[in-house]
Amino acid sequence: MQLRYVFTELGQGLRRNLSMHIAVILTLFVSLTLVGLGVLLNQQADKAAAQWGSQLQITIYLCRDGDDNPACTNEVTAEQKAAIEKVVEDNPEVADWHEESKAQAFAKIKELFGPEKFDGPNPAVTENDMAESVWITLKDPNQYQGITSAVKTLDGVSYIQDLREVIKPILGSISALKWAAIGTAAFLVLAALLLVSNTIRLAAFARRREIGIMRLVGASTLYIALPFLLEALVTALIGVLLAAGGLGAFMYFGVHQRIEGKLNFIPWVGVPEYITAVIVIAILGPILTLLPTLVLTRKYLKV
Repeated sequence: MQLRYVFTELGQGLRRNLSMHIAVILTLFVSLTLVGLGVLLNQQADKAAAQWGSQLQITIYLCRDGDDNPACTNEVTAEQKAAIEKVVEDNPEVADWHEESKAQAFAKIKELFGPEKFDGPNPAVTENDMAESVWITLKDPNQYQGITSAVKTLDGVSYIQDLREVIKPILGSISALKWAAIGTAAFLVLAALLLVSNTIRLAAFARRREIGIMRLVGASTLYIALPFLLEALVTALIGVLLAAGGLGAFMYFGVHQRIEGKLNFIPWVGVPEYITAVIVIAILGPILTLLPTLVLTRKYLKV
């Protein structure tokens, strides 16, 4: 296979349909950026739910030394904890539950407010200051009175926290933004597919003589289609790079500069979540251009 010819055709194809390729790149850039935002917002909702609980969760905090609750005369004992867990396990309103240790609660606090506040000789709080807790996932968010009344009078229970009313509008807003981004991206993806189709059709029409000659001399379909596939790959890579840059700008100027440090009540997405979003769009971008190119070249390259 003469790779020089293939790359020559690639360069000519990009120049011939420059405006169409720019349109495809810009459409991919916007659509992939919105898809990436949807992925980031989905991860943000997961982080918020992990920190504060979902709309189906309530939290039982157990007694600790120095507890503010006068009923807590000392640290919860193993027998009291076992009795609380049995009541939770047997309650029909409970779908699932898990225990959070002092170490896990302390790790959450350090992640939320920064470890520097809890290291050194005078930390704000220590691991021993944290309370153990039981996180309960309800079958129905409206049916929680049974489990709360069953555990609130048990020995070793400090208090029951129901943050569903607090977290509900936060998670609802994040979810609405996520689906708005994904919905808009879906329309732009359709526009990108149509632009790819038109680009291939125009490119095939401009090269109809060359394609006819190559057919006559026995060139394979893959050899003829390879410049078109490379054009699609180039536009996809540029679109992915621009979208990754746009997401990076959003993370730095939007999240890091304007949100983190000011709204510390929930942990915010960071570099790991950004990398996940970039991986998603890096996979989706080439799929959006290469698959329609593979399908449509079979139609437009017939002479």
